[in-house]
Amino acid sequence: MFEAGRGENGHVVGARMESREARQAKVATLNGRAPIQGPVGRRFGDLILADGLVTQEQFDRVLAEQKRTSEKLGEILVRLGLLTEDQLVHFLARQYGIPQVTFPETIASEIIKIIPARIARKYGVVPIGRTIGSVTLAVADPTNLSALDDVAFMTGLKVVPVIAAPSIIRGALERYYEPAPATLADVLTEIEAEAADVEVLDGRETAQPLDPNELRSSADQVPVVRLVNSVLLDAIKRGASDIHLDPSETSFRIRFRVDGVLHEVMTPPKRVEAAVVSRLKIMSNLDIAERRLPQDGRIKLRQHSREVDFRVSVLPTIFGESVTLRILDREALRVDLSQLGFDAASLGEFEKAIAAPHGMILLTGPTGAGKTTTLYSALHSINRGDRNIVTVEDPVEYDLNGVTQVQVNEEIGRTFAASLRSFMRHDPDVILVGEMRDQETAQIAVRAALTGHLVLSTLHTNDAASTIARLTDMGVPAFLLSSSLRLAVAQRLVRKVCMDCREPHEVDEESLAPYGHTPAGLGRCTLYRGKGCAICHFTGMKGRSALYEVLPITPEIRSLILHSTFAGEIQDVARKQGMRTLREAGLQKALEGVTTVEEVLRVTTE
Repeated sequence: MFEAGRGENGHVVGARMESREARQAKVATLNGRAPIQGPVGRRFGDLILADGLVTQEQFDRVLAEQKRTSEKLGEILVRLGLLTEDQLVHFLARQYGIPQVTFPETIASEIIKIIPARIARKYGVVPIGRTIGSVTLAVADPTNLSALDDVAFMTGLKVVPVIAAPSIIRGALERYYEPAPATLADVLTEIEAEAADVEVLDGRETAQPLDPNELRSSADQVPVVRLVNSVLLDAIKRGASDIHLDPSETSFRIRFRVDGVLHEVMTPPKRVEAAVVSRLKIMSNLDIAERRLPQDGRIKLRQHSREVDFRVSVLPTIFGESVTLRILDREALRVDLSQLGFDAASLGEFEKAIAAPHGMILLTGPTGAGKTTTLYSALHSINRGDRNIVTVEDPVEYDLNGVTQVQVNEEIGRTFAASLRSFMRHDPDVILVGEMRDQETAQIAVRAALTGHLVLSTLHTNDAASTIARLTDMGVPAFLLSSSLRLAVAQRLVRKVCMDCREPHEVDEESLAPYGHTPAGLGRCTLYRGKGCAICHFTGMKGRSALYEVLPITPEIRSLILHSTFAGEIQDVARKQGMRTLREAGLQKALEGVTTVEEVLRVTTE
């Protein structure tokens, strides 16, 4: 960074580059004080761990939260309740040898004007005093060397930092500087006022269409833009998978699907519905004047260096247009198979299957069960550069480096089946088919698996054994199926108990037997449930884990397929060979403290 002073005329002079080590040493020597515990060159996290303020497990959780939200470590520690504000400020003051202060009753306006509001708000700093050649700067984070350097460079004054609680600094910023950007509540109020003259129809087919120019004008209003951006960013921050904007006769509600469950987050005024929907259409390059037909589009959002895609679906209803956005966050995509939820035995079978040179692997489960994530993780684990991997998907949800991906477009005849036929001339080693939708696709995929290709795809069935019956119903001959199918996997997602508010309770292992658990002689066992906290939005659940029912096609199962045996009989044989059902996998996770019995019963059947 630069360090500068001012000449006689007040202009910045003598700027020079400063090494990182020198800037770190600044913090240790500010005000002529030496740090009590010598933090120079040591990271903030190392210091609080060494001081015993948090455990390594707690700090790992804080780092994960920081990666998700980009907040400062200190803010997260306070927000999660691991430290109080006073503890944090006292620790920083002691470690860095910088005094902790309370603000004066009033700060002179000429002192406040030393630092513009934009800079003060950007760094969370407030000037509280000035002497010849220096300014006393109240900071919440003395390790933010960029803030100290930038203020010094901008003012030409020596910066003398003092530490104050974040809440005190926020209060001072609100008191002495112009109002901060409006809150979401303010945005809604502003939208309501500005949209008073916008005509909004009731959404019925008999209504006259809105003027496209009026729609575009209302959608481009600053409050509408800010509202839509706030909704998108808030959904990402909460880890939502979908955003629903649902119109009714008298209301307009916005809901997020978090961990598989919908939660209402706000109800903007009905009169802004058309403007908000039009704004989303503009962002996804859709026709804002078309309100009678369904439309599909895509939005790409960049926040700092993070890119998130939104798959947009607009559906006309009798009371307006319903909009659903599927959030495709690359950073949230887990590509490590060991993190998905497989038990050791099932993971071994799955890794063995995807390492095979040919054969077919099928994942089955309802929409939203995490099948795509599992398939992408499988491709990532085998994508080593020595295999040509091609995919056909509808839509392509994530870009995979080193993989040739094709998007289905039925309007021009680029279907799953047509793409598969083309793949055969593209010298593939591994083929991923997004979904087995019809007989032609299934038959081509089976033949590809028989001719030296590894084929991965998905189906919609209730369990792994039913996959065989489903393919037979689609017209795949039993002798081809028995030769090509290598592994069938059923999958579900269960919500995990919140680690921040979970509490134990004991039950008798025998009480789980009616749900499908086979007692192992544990007697009393400890389960966990969340009591609800701010981190999990008082649901007691945060995050999800996958349940897997892995059915390897052994010689015995292959024989049953050839004889067109019922799915129930195939499942019985597979269980005798060690297969764990979805219900059994879920109850095991409950015993491990990952989820609750109630959650397992919600997503599985026996």
